[in-house]
Amino acid sequence: MCSDSKHHGHQTRVLKGTREAFDDVQDVILESMSALEYDEDALFAIRISLEEALANALLHGHSGEEAYEIEIAWLINDTFVECIITDQGRGYDPGSIPDPTADENLTLPSGRGLAMMRAFMDEVSVNEQGNCVTMKRNKART
Repeated sequence: MCSDSKHHGHQTRVLKGTREAFDDVQDVILESMSALEYDEDALFAIRISLEEALANALLHGHSGEEAYEIEIAWLINDTFVECIITDQGRGYDPGSIPDPTADENLTLPSGRGLAMMRAFMDEVSVNEQGNCVTMKRNKART
């Protein structure tokens, strides 16, 4: 889905890598979820996952350069929330990320973002290029 720049039915924004831009789009998404009566656990999960995905796009995809654009697309309905974050970076292989729970990695300053997204979301995928993450959380969790 990340290769398609027109995400059917999704709302889309293009952001600069600033805290204010990240907060603004998160607020819009969380307000829409609240209007559809998503619970506090879902709101927390989406906030954390979005923060991690956007931070990864800025810090890893764009090497901290705020001038590069990050695209976020989202779809919220009565059944699920889906967020797609795409950066302009060269990408990475998610399989190359060491297990953040391994003893030798516990003190590393980074490497937990993708693991956190996977813990809070029902589905997380990274495109082949490694510059786009798609996350989905179902309203009713099993």
